[in-house]
Amino acid sequence: MSDSAKAQRVELVVICTMSCKEALIELVPMFERENAYAIDVTYGAGPELAKKISSGVRADIFVGPEEFSGPLIEEGRLVGSSRTAFAHSGAVLAVKAGSTKPDISSPQKLKEALLAAKALCYSRGASGIHFVQACERLGIADVVAAKLIKPRPGEMVGPVLVRGEADIGVQQPAELLPVRGVEIIGPLPPELRQTIVYGATVFTGSAQCEGNQAFVEFMRSHAAREVLRETGLDPV
Repeated sequence: MSDSAKAQRVELVVICTMSCKEALIELVPMFERENAYAIDVTYGAGPELAKKISSGVRADIFVGPEEFSGPLIEEGRLVGSSRTAFAHSGAVLAVKAGSTKPDISSPQKLKEALLAAKALCYSRGASGIHFVQACERLGIADVVAAKLIKPRPGEMVGPVLVRGEADIGVQQPAELLPVRGVEIIGPLPPELRQTIVYGATVFTGSAQCEGNQAFVEFMRSHAAREVLRETGLDPV
């Protein structure tokens, strides 16, 4: 592409939760090569991004789970009819590599493993929300909350496990797979499992109608599906 063609590119501003970061690092350049748009992406934790958007931060597209896009749609910040699901995921439990892997195959076994753990780490994102709900169903939410070791600002759960500060961590595969020194045990037991649905949703008032449509369609393309799968997400 010539320099003049690059200069004429229209910019699409995307706000994306951390769980999709690894995928978008690969997907954004692919999209830019195939389309006359330049992507400006901001990554962050779901709760913080949702708060900023609620406070007036604007963009063209929000990429993240329903747990955050839903309330923003209700607030009128995002266009509900534009939300397009492109991947599924779920909370998984992990330990430091080389550590004993507790049995979490049933609700009772999971409960015993969590009660036996000295410290736990989970995020405030969708996986953490589902984990807390599972603990509430097990009747141990308060006990688990008292064992919480919070990640450092801007940090994921994996590094906390690697440092040995928590015995068990909970997050999504896409956020744990890039971390060396972490082993995923598996998902929550079927009885407690919930699906996290990821989608791309257009911001209310965005003027980039064609660009938004092209990006949303790209996220469901064959090429995108391959990258999503490789980075720990299940394409729809």
